[in-house]
Amino acid sequence: IIALLANLLTSDAVFRSDFDDGSLEQLLLAPQPLYLSVLAYVGAHWLITGVTLALVSPLFALMLNLPAAAIPVLMASLLLGTAVLSLLGGIGAALTVGLRRGGMLISLLILPLYMPVLIFGSGAVQAAATGFPAGPYIALLGAMLSLAVALAPLAISAGLRISVDA
Repeated sequence: IIALLANLLTSDAVFRSDFDDGSLEQLLLAPQPLYLSVLAYVGAHWLITGVTLALVSPLFALMLNLPAAAIPVLMASLLLGTAVLSLLGGIGAALTVGLRRGGMLISLLILPLYMPVLIFGSGAVQAAATGFPAGPYIALLGAMLSLAVALAPLAISAGLRISVDA
């Protein structure tokens, strides 16, 4: 839940400052592929929100008395899950970058897509805490990340082009 809230609160600001100062239009006109630029933006967002949360999570796990066997699974599911959340949040940010109050609209657009990530991430930790194998859950999160890395930058690029032209 903390990863979800952290991503929702910060995803509105991914492209906002660049849109406000006009550098987003220059990015769209640049000769390098927009796919790579968007991937760099989302990667920076993930490093700030997702990796930080994954690095602090063992401390929270110890505070909540999570079994020691579940802590590596918690970190792996957070690393994979927050990357997917950042990519999906980037889609919402790209679609609402032209709107002044797009934060609430992002949560309405993207929250249904966040639910499978939240379910499989918490399922992996629950399985590891009870002694069951967490591999299938982690594999599904990895598959979601692979699909998101391949397709989300394309959707973000299209959303940015639509939002800047409007």
